[in-house]
Amino acid sequence: MSFLDVIILAIVQGFAELLPVSSSAHVVVAERLLALDPSSPPMTLLLVMLHTGTMFAVIVYFWTRWRDTYFQSARTLKSTAAQVIIATVITVTVGGAIIKILEKTVLSASPHAQIEDLFGRFDFIAPALAAAGLLILTAGIVENRRSHRSTSESFGLSAKRAGVIGFVQGLCLPFRGFSRSGATISTGMLLSLTRSQAEAFSFALAVILTPPVVFRETMRLVRSEPIGGSSDLTAVLFLSTFGAVVAFGAGLLALKWLSRWLETGRWYIFGIYCLVAATAVAGLHRIGY
Repeated sequence: MSFLDVIILAIVQGFAELLPVSSSAHVVVAERLLALDPSSPPMTLLLVMLHTGTMFAVIVYFWTRWRDTYFQSARTLKSTAAQVIIATVITVTVGGAIIKILEKTVLSASPHAQIEDLFGRFDFIAPALAAAGLLILTAGIVENRRSHRSTSESFGLSAKRAGVIGFVQGLCLPFRGFSRSGATISTGMLLSLTRSQAEAFSFALAVILTPPVVFRETMRLVRSEPIGGSSDLTAVLFLSTFGAVVAFGAGLLALKWLSRWLETGRWYIFGIYCLVAATAVAGLHRIGY
């Protein structure tokens, strides 16, 4: 893993994590094309650090909006916290159940297999990308046909809407390619939330969900074989930290782009992109990747 590899993967992660196109699918494809092993301890550590970088980008970018929207009063904060908890609990329940089912069916031949063993398989990534693309495309078309609503209306989330968004987010956990941000923002738009409301709530959920995911990946690294000598470990840590910084910068740029596209009603184009990407990944699978 070289500096150039880290820069490429960090830029891919930073943009794709915060755009509705599935960062995991793009990073896996990039790693395979760079002849890197996504399951190796150094790559696992790098992925953890890249996710950490993009999480901080989300916090920095959305903090003012969250403060003005969610921290207006104790009542608003309590209501928002309840909605986030409801969505997250449903996410963990749904995602965890699907993961267990996949591990006991698709991966039943391997006694110690984990859901991560499917993450690098292009035959799973392609249909997941296609599903995300169709959902995004549908939400974009529906939104463009819907009559314009006032941008000054109050935050319109309810426990029921939060639960539905959490359910869809749970479907994203086991499948690389089924974009979390794309699916949750699209679901919010289909539930008649404004574009900015859906975006803000989606990334609020991401901040809550990211630390447990980072912890899980860190524990997988700890349980794996040692990376090597102390000098090798130091080099990997340095490269991973550098990658997190690059991913942070790329993530901020991606968020500004995403917000601008949301505001101009071009959300559906991300759906078209995912469908094209699904076709490309399926093609790579056919030629042996």
